[in-house]
Order: sequence, then structure tokens, then C-alpha cells
Amino acid sequence: MTKKPGQSKASADKLVKSIRRKTRQTYSSEEKIRIVLAGLRGEESILALCCREGIAESLYYSWSKEFLEAGKRRLSGDTARQATSPEVKDLRSESLALKECVADLTLENRLLKKSMTGSGEYEE
Repeated sequence: MTKKPGQSKASADKLVKSIRRKTRQTYSSEEKIRIVLAGLRGEESILALCCREGIAESLYYSWSKEFLEAGKRRLSGDTARQATSPEVKDLRSESLALKECVADLTLENRLLKKSMTGSGEYEE
């Protein structure tokens, strides 16, 4: 039983890709910021920085773009923050209580209107 040369090469390529995925280094946000700031300082070329850090230039430029866009949004006044879980629960419960209050007042208002219009009509 002989294997075709294309099959063993394809399986070897799949094996190499899976190993690369599993051993891929992940960078924390602090590390990304440190690398981007080092590039923005301009003390060394981007190519040298990327070689030293072991990243592709395209990855550096995408991090740089994200970093600058986030700073631009922050400086332009987009300061909306994410609500914390307890805040969301408190706001939802308050909203529910207010909706119930509005429903009660609306019902009471309708009953009063009906009683006012019903008293002035002729009864047979």
C-alpha cells in the first residue's frame, strides 16, 4: 500500500498548522500598548521592533490603528462606560416599579373618567 505524495504533504501541512495554532503567543493589552508605544517613539524601525518582539509588521500596524482609534474616540468625548451588573439590576427593578406605577395611575384615571361621564347621562 503506497501513499500518494500529495496526501502526506497535505496531512503534514495540517499538522504544522495545528501546532502553530496551539503554540501561538497571545499578548495582553499591556504588552500590546507597550509595543505600540515603542513603535510610536521611533527609537528603532518598526521592522526591528517587530523582529525583536516576534510579531508580524501587519499585526503591529493593526494594533497601532486600534490604539489610535480608541484614543481618538476617548478624546472626542465618547466617554460612555459599561454599566456594572448590580447597576443594571437596580435600574431594571426601578424601571419595573415605575412601569407598574404608571399602569396603576392610568387605570385609576380611566375609572375616574368613566365615573364622571356616567353620572351626567340619563338613565332609563
